[in-house]
Amino acid sequence: MKKGTKEPEDIRERTFKFALRIIQLCRQLPRSDVNRVLINQVLRSGTSVGANLEEALGAHTKAEFTNSTNIAKKEARETNYWLKLITESSDARTKNRMKSLIDEAEEITKILTASIKKLKST
Repeated sequence: MKKGTKEPEDIRERTFKFALRIIQLCRQLPRSDVNRVLINQVLRSGTSVGANLEEALGAHTKAEFTNSTNIAKKEARETNYWLKLITESSDARTKNRMKSLIDEAEEITKILTASIKKLKST
């Protein structure tokens, strides 16, 4: 590896940091009846991505591992949906903070999609 470049971040570490960012977001969103539902949904799906990858590590078969990874990918896609919904239904201040979270959800989805394709081809 060239000097000045860094190792790619482990996907499990990345999804853990993503979950922490989701928790932070949920703590900061204004409380309302609508936001309670959105917060619940994004909190569940956003923290589930990494949890499913951890579950994959305990898999006994390749099929089990692939299935848990696929569930993590689905949770990442769902999280992206809830983040977009929160963004579009929020004030300008909140909208400005959301882009990097949405980008990260999309990146995680792409990484997991590529991993699943690789798993299925081997």
